[in-house]
Amino acid sequence: MAKILVVDDEPDMVEMIKAALESAAYQVVCACDGQEGIEKARREKPDAIILDIMMPVKDGFATCKELKGDPVCKDIPVIILTAVSDHFADSRYTKSMGLELDAEDYIDKPIDPKVLLARLQKLLKR
Repeated sequence: MAKILVVDDEPDMVEMIKAALESAAYQVVCACDGQEGIEKARREKPDAIILDIMMPVKDGFATCKELKGDPVCKDIPVIILTAVSDHFADSRYTKSMGLELDAEDYIDKPIDPKVLLARLQKLLKR
Protein backbone atom coordinates (compact mmCIF):
# COMPACT_ATOMS: atom_id res chain seq x y z
CA MET A 1 0.00 0.00 0.00
CA ALA A 2 1.48 3.32 -1.09
CA LYS A 3 1.74 6.12 1.47
CA ILE A 4 0.70 9.60 0.32
CA LEU A 5 1.40 12.85 2.17
CA VAL A 6 -1.26 15.53 1.66
CA VAL A 7 -0.12 19.08 2.53
CA ASP A 8 -2.90 21.69 2.45
CA ASP A 9 -4.20 24.28 4.90
CA GLU A 10 -7.88 23.87 3.91
CA PRO A 11 -9.44 21.16 6.15
CA ASP A 12 -12.29 20.49 3.70
CA MET A 13 -9.83 19.97 0.84
CA VAL A 14 -7.69 17.65 2.97
CA GLU A 15 -10.74 15.58 3.94
CA MET A 16 -11.93 15.31 0.33
CA ILE A 17 -8.48 14.23 -0.90
CA LYS A 18 -8.01 11.86 2.04
CA ALA A 19 -11.38 10.19 1.40
CA ALA A 20 -10.58 9.77 -2.30
CA LEU A 21 -7.14 8.32 -1.58
CA GLU A 22 -8.36 5.97 1.14
CA SER A 23 -11.15 4.71 -1.14
CA ALA A 24 -8.38 3.73 -3.58
CA ALA A 25 -6.49 1.89 -0.78
CA TYR A 26 -3.75 4.46 -0.20
CA GLN A 27 -2.37 5.15 3.27
CA VAL A 28 -2.71 8.89 3.94
CA VAL A 29 -0.63 11.22 6.12
CA CYS A 30 -1.69 14.88 6.39
CA ALA A 31 0.01 18.19 7.17
CA CYS A 32 -1.58 21.65 7.38
CA ASP A 33 1.36 23.79 6.22
CA GLY A 34 4.64 23.50 4.38
CA GLN A 35 6.88 23.28 7.43
CA GLU A 36 4.85 20.45 8.92
CA GLY A 37 4.81 18.82 5.47
CA ILE A 38 8.60 18.84 5.25
CA GLU A 39 8.91 17.37 8.75
CA LYS A 40 6.40 14.61 7.95
CA ALA A 41 8.03 13.88 4.58
CA ARG A 42 11.38 13.35 6.28
CA ARG A 43 9.87 11.19 9.02
CA GLU A 44 7.26 9.22 7.06
CA LYS A 45 9.09 8.90 3.70
CA PRO A 46 5.87 8.84 1.63
CA ASP A 47 5.67 7.39 -1.87
CA ALA A 48 4.26 10.71 -3.17
CA ILE A 49 3.32 14.17 -1.91
CA ILE A 50 0.23 16.18 -2.85
CA LEU A 51 1.13 19.80 -2.11
CA ASP A 52 -0.94 22.98 -2.11
CA ILE A 53 0.70 26.28 -3.11
CA MET A 54 -1.04 28.96 -1.05
CA MET A 55 -0.45 28.08 2.63
CA PRO A 56 0.65 29.86 5.80
CA VAL A 57 4.04 29.35 7.49
CA LYS A 58 5.74 28.01 4.32
CA ASP A 59 4.03 28.11 0.94
CA GLY A 60 4.13 25.29 -1.59
CA PHE A 61 6.86 26.92 -3.70
CA ALA A 62 9.28 27.10 -0.76
CA THR A 63 8.19 23.67 0.46
CA CYS A 64 8.74 21.98 -2.92
CA LYS A 65 12.13 23.66 -3.33
CA GLU A 66 13.23 22.50 0.12
CA LEU A 67 11.93 18.95 -0.44
CA LYS A 68 13.72 18.64 -3.79
CA GLY A 69 16.95 19.93 -2.20
CA ASP A 70 16.79 17.44 0.68
CA PRO A 71 18.70 14.16 0.18
CA VAL A 72 15.99 12.24 2.08
CA CYS A 73 13.06 13.70 0.10
CA LYS A 74 14.45 14.71 -3.31
CA ASP A 75 13.19 11.61 -5.14
CA ILE A 76 9.65 11.70 -3.72
CA PRO A 77 7.31 12.72 -6.55
CA VAL A 78 5.26 15.87 -5.90
CA ILE A 79 1.87 16.80 -7.34
CA ILE A 80 1.14 20.51 -6.94
CA LEU A 81 -2.47 21.53 -6.27
CA THR A 82 -3.43 25.13 -6.67
CA ALA A 83 -6.05 27.72 -7.27
CA VAL A 84 -3.23 30.20 -7.89
CA SER A 85 -3.93 30.36 -11.62
CA ASP A 86 -7.23 32.02 -10.72
CA HIS A 87 -5.45 34.55 -8.51
CA PHE A 88 -2.24 35.57 -10.31
CA ALA A 89 -3.50 39.14 -10.68
CA ASP A 90 -4.15 39.58 -6.96
CA SER A 91 -1.33 37.52 -5.45
CA ARG A 92 2.45 37.56 -5.18
CA TYR A 93 2.62 34.40 -7.29
CA THR A 94 3.43 34.34 -10.99
CA LYS A 95 3.09 31.70 -13.69
CA SER A 96 6.87 31.60 -14.08
CA MET A 97 7.21 30.62 -10.41
CA GLY A 98 5.05 27.58 -11.07
CA LEU A 99 7.15 26.58 -14.06
CA GLU A 100 10.33 26.72 -11.97
CA LEU A 101 9.15 24.03 -9.55
CA ASP A 102 10.64 20.56 -9.78
CA ALA A 103 7.24 19.00 -9.17
CA GLU A 104 6.25 16.03 -11.30
CA ASP A 105 2.66 17.14 -11.91
CA TYR A 106 0.37 20.15 -11.47
CA ILE A 107 -3.41 20.08 -10.93
CA ASP A 108 -5.67 23.14 -10.74
CA LYS A 109 -8.35 23.45 -8.09
CA PRO A 110 -11.17 22.61 -7.89
CA ILE A 111 -9.93 19.06 -8.04
CA ASP A 112 -11.72 16.18 -9.70
CA PRO A 113 -10.87 13.21 -7.41
CA LYS A 114 -10.90 10.81 -10.38
CA VAL A 115 -8.32 12.91 -12.21
CA LEU A 116 -6.17 13.16 -9.08
CA LEU A 117 -6.27 9.38 -8.56
CA ALA A 118 -5.46 8.68 -12.22
CA ARG A 119 -2.50 11.04 -12.22
CA LEU A 120 -1.23 9.74 -8.89
CA GLN A 121 -1.45 6.15 -10.09
CA LYS A 122 0.46 7.03 -13.26
CA LEU A 123 3.10 8.89 -11.23
CA LEU A 124 3.61 5.96 -8.85
CA LYS A 125 4.17 3.55 -11.75
CA ARG A 126 7.28 5.45 -12.86
